[in-house]
Amino acid sequence: MTRIFPTLASLSLGLYLASIIVGLTIGDLYNQPDQATLGWRGVHMLTGTATALAVVFVLSIAVTYFVGTSRWCKEVTETYKLEPGPLRRSAQLKRQTFPWCVLGMLSVVVVGALGAASDPGTGRQNTADMADVHLGGALAGMAIVCWVYYRVWLNISANQGVIQEIVTRVGQIRRERGLDEPVAPVVAGESAPGREETTAFS
Repeated sequence: MTRIFPTLASLSLGLYLASIIVGLTIGDLYNQPDQATLGWRGVHMLTGTATALAVVFVLSIAVTYFVGTSRWCKEVTETYKLEPGPLRRSAQLKRQTFPWCVLGMLSVVVVGALGAASDPGTGRQNTADMADVHLGGALAGMAIVCWVYYRVWLNISANQGVIQEIVTRVGQIRRERGLDEPVAPVVAGESAPGREETTAFS
């Protein structure tokens, strides 16, 4: 997840940047726009919508990850009677991450609402006055999403450390109980004790 999340986040930010660039190069929508300008307006609306969906998708994956891993930590801790410290840290990381994810999702919703308010196709008056507001909101929204991604990634990395700690402890317990018997290393040309010698292609 520490590799998957940054990849998905980078792709969504690339789409966000493309949407901003398209919006800046549309042309004048408010004084008798030509067909090309109206066409780019449609492209901007589609890329903006795709950006909002991509951001929500990435943050939803993060939420799902913390819900699943938190449940896993709880079940393993109860099954192996582990000390509750790692479980508490995982739960705390989950609680810290959810507000950031909600903030990122709400930011793209607000940017989309500002875009709709600046669209002359709605027939509303003073839509031109909202164009700069929409641009400012889009830039601020991108900064917010970048910061949210960074915070979520830090929490994911910390949670991966908690999971590894639990896995290590479970491995120790299983070895102590004889549940995981180590396989004796086989020296080249010799057979493992109690096993028939096999070839590399057997």
